[in-house]
Amino acid sequence: MKPRRVVVKLGSGVLSAGKDRLDLEVVRRLAREIAAFSTGAHEAIVVSSGAILAGREKLGLKVRPATVQLKQAVAAVGQSRLMRAWEESFARQRRTVAQILLTREDVRHRNRYLNARNTIFALLRLGAVPVINENDTVADEEIKFGENDVLSALVAGLCDAELLVLLTDQDGLYTADPRLDPAARLIPSVGEGHFQAKLGRAGATGSGGMESKVRAARMAATAGITAVIANGFVPGTLARVLAGEEVGTRFLPRAAPMDKRKAWLAFASHPRGSIHVDAGARQALVSGGKSLLPSGVRSLSKTFASGDVVSLVADGAEFARGLTNYGSQDLDRIKGLKTSQIEQVLGHKPADEVVHRDNLAVL
Repeated sequence: MKPRRVVVKLGSGVLSAGKDRLDLEVVRRLAREIAAFSTGAHEAIVVSSGAILAGREKLGLKVRPATVQLKQAVAAVGQSRLMRAWEESFARQRRTVAQILLTREDVRHRNRYLNARNTIFALLRLGAVPVINENDTVADEEIKFGENDVLSALVAGLCDAELLVLLTDQDGLYTADPRLDPAARLIPSVGEGHFQAKLGRAGATGSGGMESKVRAARMAATAGITAVIANGFVPGTLARVLAGEEVGTRFLPRAAPMDKRKAWLAFASHPRGSIHVDAGARQALVSGGKSLLPSGVRSLSKTFASGDVVSLVADGAEFARGLTNYGSQDLDRIKGLKTSQIEQVLGHKPADEVVHRDNLAVL
């Protein structure tokens, strides 16, 4: 059965067909396959890299820019060229496209997250194909997604997609890098907690390798969305995936998916600080489904306010994120105490819990 709504992620490597420029024939082929799918009750959203690649071609740069400032400048030159390629390619299929540029700030803050979601839904109702990219011209290291693989998984959750397709230069996920190990085998299906694999390295054209695609696929699966990693170099692969054929590596959705609010906490939010907890508190949160109480707090990192997203850390590793009921100043005064002692120390008690289990996402 064809999925109702699909997010298709296309990296620079696929759009360039391995060259140092956009390959317009590839863009047209992919637009044709996406347009053929997105008719009637079926909708497609495109997450497209390629702005820096298109800018390099226009500016005559032979190598990928190394500094943030140069990347932003080259992306500014290339973004309009990238969108023109998509606009002309979809126009051949009598379809309209719409450009949406996002930074992590746009999904980090709940209101902006919902605004982006509503805009995408409005475009789909109008029959337009949203083409989404990271806003490289303004994104710095603090607000970057890092690669469009992560962005595509967040978009899939944001717009209630049923399928995320990540196209790459490989047939899917292998037991080892097939370019280095001739005995590597394609993994056709991945379930929850299925495997540990050797992951491919990033290519020269794009910023994300197989590792980032696996991370994105597992993010989508955690939210209850099927994800497929497949070969974008082979004509017809996308059409076959969209038709429901067994192509590439399929990541099966989690049987009990994380609800949307907790998925936002886990994957899209940006913690303002960290709360370090003891082993007993970690066990209660991860296995017992409990809330975090002051008695389990050992120390704090950075300054944060009540209502901020914080990382929960044990033994030096983040294991959960949540919304804190206490700012760092008050929490530092009550850490390690029983709930019955909070009001005596602070003069008030906003809540028994530092982080309530309803506002907690275990990673």
